[in-house]
Amino acid sequence: MSSLPYAVYGSVPRDIIEVPADSVQCSPQVPGASVLADMAPASCAQIIVHAPPSTIERRTVLALALRALTPGGTLLAFAANTKGGTRIADELTAFGCVVDVSHKRRNQIIHTKRPATATGLDDAIAAGSPQLLAGLGLWSQPGLFNWDRIDPGSQLLLDHLPQFDGHGADLGCGIGVLARAVRHGTDQPRMTLIDIDQRALAMARRNVPGDGVTTLWADVRTARDLPTALDFIVTNPPFHDAGEEDKALGQAFISKAAGMLKPDGALWLTANRHLPYEATLKPLFETVEPIADAHGFKIYAARKASTTARKAPAVKVRK
Repeated sequence: MSSLPYAVYGSVPRDIIEVPADSVQCSPQVPGASVLADMAPASCAQIIVHAPPSTIERRTVLALALRALTPGGTLLAFAANTKGGTRIADELTAFGCVVDVSHKRRNQIIHTKRPATATGLDDAIAAGSPQLLAGLGLWSQPGLFNWDRIDPGSQLLLDHLPQFDGHGADLGCGIGVLARAVRHGTDQPRMTLIDIDQRALAMARRNVPGDGVTTLWADVRTARDLPTALDFIVTNPPFHDAGEEDKALGQAFISKAAGMLKPDGALWLTANRHLPYEATLKPLFETVEPIADAHGFKIYAARKASTTARKAPAVKVRK
């Protein structure tokens, strides 16, 4: 039996593929995991890959997995038929692999071995690597949210951001579009940039330089080491999980933000117009002010109470 480790990329349902218990997680979207792009060539005996839906990112991940496998090592790659699964076999064949295809629960599962000589890996890896977007002056990477443009929700918030001071955070910072705008100019508040994707944080660190910037690789929903007593938070929270709309994501970001802010701290939030975040904001903040509503998005500025409200003393009623 090989002494080389087994690895797994992403979440793998047990009824699709059984993942060996000692497999090393290597997805950049699992905080604390190893990172597939940093794995040495020929360092793994087997890798199971939940292939991403976007073409450039998927080909890059498959190429990185083949690079990390020892010659003859096993690659199991799968995805839903509607999310790129039907393309994996052809993409692996183009790398020089001999593939075996099976089907399960509307997923395609491709089994292959790393060939002694794989072709096109370097080109596929380069296509999905970080790049400077000349038109924006930002570093980004295929596979990240709106990787080659500023999304309209963020742009609307950029158009209305006030000047901040003190210590703040950008929750779900992505490549650092909002944080860069906050720190633009002579007064540069300290900021903690937080994201679940290690690739996004690497880009954000390039886009938002300076000694007053720290990054935190974390899932905002579950992390316990988030900063507290902050003066402000900016966020464009996600509302999709595994490709499906999930309003609970944004609601969790709002709840976490409320706990991270100090009294009188402010939250500036952008969201799709149809998302019902007002009901989450109002119990947690003293004021919730609609700032803008355009292009299908809305901006809210919410502020915590300056001091904790005192409870009124209980009144005893004489009988």
